[in-house]
This record gives sequence, C-alpha cells and structure tokens, in this order.
Amino acid sequence: MEKIRSISTLLMLVFILFLAFSNYATASEELEYEGEFNYEKDSERGPEGWGGLCNIGRMQSPIDLSNERVEMVSHLGIVKRKYKPSNATLINKGHDMQLSWKGDAGSIEINETEYELQQCHWHSPSEHTINDIRFDLEAHLVHKSKSGKYAVISIIYKLGHADSFLTQLKEDLIDLQDTLHLERMVGIVDPRMIEIGSHKYYRYHGSLTTPPCNETVTWTVVNKVMTVSKAQLEVLREAIHDESGSNARPLQSINGRTVQLYTPEDY
Repeated sequence: MEKIRSISTLLMLVFILFLAFSNYATASEELEYEGEFNYEKDSERGPEGWGGLCNIGRMQSPIDLSNERVEMVSHLGIVKRKYKPSNATLINKGHDMQLSWKGDAGSIEINETEYELQQCHWHSPSEHTINDIRFDLEAHLVHKSKSGKYAVISIIYKLGHADSFLTQLKEDLIDLQDTLHLERMVGIVDPRMIEIGSHKYYRYHGSLTTPPCNETVTWTVVNKVMTVSKAQLEVLREAIHDESGSNARPLQSINGRTVQLYTPEDY
C-alpha cells in the first residue's frame, strides 16, 4: 500500500513538473517572437511571412468593420471597466510602445468571465478599419482571463486635439524613443484616465494581431473615433525601428464571422 502511495506521489510530481514546464515553454515561446517579426513588406519576418510564426486559422485580426456585415444588437450591455491605479512600466519593444501594469489595475467582465488588465500598446495607422477607412492610430487595452483567453478593447484615433492620457506619458515616451528593450518604471498610472468616448462598440471573436496570433481574443472596438495630436502620433511612430514606418497588420479575411454593433436602447 505504501509503495502504491509512493508511486502515486511520484506521478503527481511528474505531472506538476510537466505543467510547469509547459507554461514556461509557452511563455518563452511568446517572448521569443518579440524579436523575430517586423512590419516590412519585403522582409521574411514581415506580415506576409507570419505564417511561419503564427498558427494561422480562420479567425484572424484585424478586420474591416463594415456596415454591410454588422448586426445591430442591444443585449450585449455596456462594458464596465473596473479599473484602478497601479504601478506601471513603459518599454520600447522596437515595434511598439507598451505600457504594462505590474499590480492589480482592475478588470472588465464579458459574458460572466473576468479579464484582468495587463497592458496597453499602440499601432499606427489603425489596424481595424471602419467602412474601409483606416485611421491614424489604434490603442489596444489587453486583458487576460485566468484560463488564458484575451479580451482587447480597441480605441481608434484621428488627428486632432491631443489625447490627455498620452499627454501624461509624454516625457517618458520621448525619452524611450531610441532606447530599445529597457523597461522603465513610470510610477502609478490610472487606466481610468483612458477615454473611450462612447458606450457603442463592435464585438467579434478574433486573434492577437502580432505573433503568435492566438485565436483566443474577444474584441471590443469602440465605435467613436477619438483624437490624437500630430506630435503624439510622431512620438509613437518613432518607436517603430524598421523601414516600414508602420506597425499595423494588414486586414484579414472575415471568413463568415459574426460582427455585432452594440447600441444601448436609449441611443
């Protein structure tokens, strides 16, 4: 009997070590992708060659959000952002600027699943288009559930008045323009200061827009187009250290997916 217990204990330890190694390998693999892709059209590591980096399926992002294929709904509900201030870092990864919260910065809830806020980064020009119109900038607020699924809130911008949240980060963004892969503490950052401007949003299921392009993302693309100043846009574009001058993935096929446009009943 004692021998059976010992064997069971040993098997359990092996199983735990296997899970730990698998999680480590997955994390390492995702980190490894960070230095292996760019946005240059003629590069082997550019978007056309991401098939070797991504397990590409039929639910890839970004897509065009066209009126012709959108289903108007009122049952999805307003996205409640239960955010709170937390310590954050900023890093220039060479293909984007990324702001990461290191403490508990709050969460959002979608279909009774809680997704914790992880980080925010920017793409220029916008990755998603609305009725075939591509805008100047797109912010992605990346959230993750305990089961490893993602929920991304996307905010699209056009040139105009300065964005107040980017204004708070101005000095750090400028300082890190030419400093790659150095994570800088920027103190307490309140994600509630990120303005989205409207309760209306597009909802669809898709993927991460960078390798490994996992198709585990619930997208919420805010319907209202916000504004960003030319100076702010130039700072974010300076973070792109390849010849493309862009860090927007080309549009992907919708492949018959449902795209919903949530509009509150009182609109």
